[in-house]
Amino acid sequence: MSRNAINRSGEMAVFVRAVELGGFSAAARECSMTPSAVSKLVQRMEERLGVRLINRSTRQLQLTPEGCAFHERAARILADIDDAERQAAAGDVPAGRVRINASASFATHVLMPLLPEFLSAYPELSVDIIQTDAVVDLMAERVDIAIRAGPLKASRLVARKLGSTSMTIVGSPSYLERSGRPECLDDLTAHNRLSLSYARAVDGWPLLSDGETTLLRPSEKLRVSDGEGLRKLALAGVGLARLATFMVSDDIAAGRLVRLVEHLNPGDRETFHAVFQGQGGALPSRVRVMLDFLATRARLSG
Repeated sequence: MSRNAINRSGEMAVFVRAVELGGFSAAARECSMTPSAVSKLVQRMEERLGVRLINRSTRQLQLTPEGCAFHERAARILADIDDAERQAAAGDVPAGRVRINASASFATHVLMPLLPEFLSAYPELSVDIIQTDAVVDLMAERVDIAIRAGPLKASRLVARKLGSTSMTIVGSPSYLERSGRPECLDDLTAHNRLSLSYARAVDGWPLLSDGETTLLRPSEKLRVSDGEGLRKLALAGVGLARLATFMVSDDIAAGRLVRLVEHLNPGDRETFHAVFQGQGGALPSRVRVMLDFLATRARLSG
């Protein structure tokens, strides 16, 4: 049978539903097929592709590594087909679901306050937000857009700059009353300097000393996995934190946090990008409008 005679998108749809529903029987019921027909369909796919997609030695449906990769690509292809059909039927009105990965800090202080405006402008769109400071695999996690801070590693992803933010050291009034207010670099070494539990491009606090920038390592007494956790610890009076200005500007204005030793600030900035898979052709309109919205409404400059 020629490739042109094979309904590959139909086969993909059955395979994807079998994976998502956890078995051939459930997929057969939904697709109005018999379990044996679904099994034979998957077997034909494996023979054509020359790889095993599913291990058949267990009662449960278990994907091989090749099957996992094929499932992710197939699910994305089917989503793009759905998006194309919706656009054709609705006159290119963006519709569907956009999955965004962002740090808890960016999601809390930048993204979430803007979502009502975005959803009002695009009522046919839905948004999933996955909060983590960890760098995720966009394809494996089915993420359309990831917001990443700091230098970007070389990859096949496309990046769109969202601006940059200054950094500042802060502490709560209760902590400063208890531990004293640092006025110089030596003073900072005696304080509890809150830190992140994952590796950073710059492992320490860059500070000016005698006209040069030096790195002061954070304390190891208490570490947390995300920047928003650092902010909450600083608010609770646990220690000092060095955070992006956009995260703490409201706290500083309200007196919940105090900006410290600004004369030691080297003026470094943290850059934010929206990264996405854009090398395979035109972006779905649901992703494109979100990227455009982020580029105009979620830009950082403080």
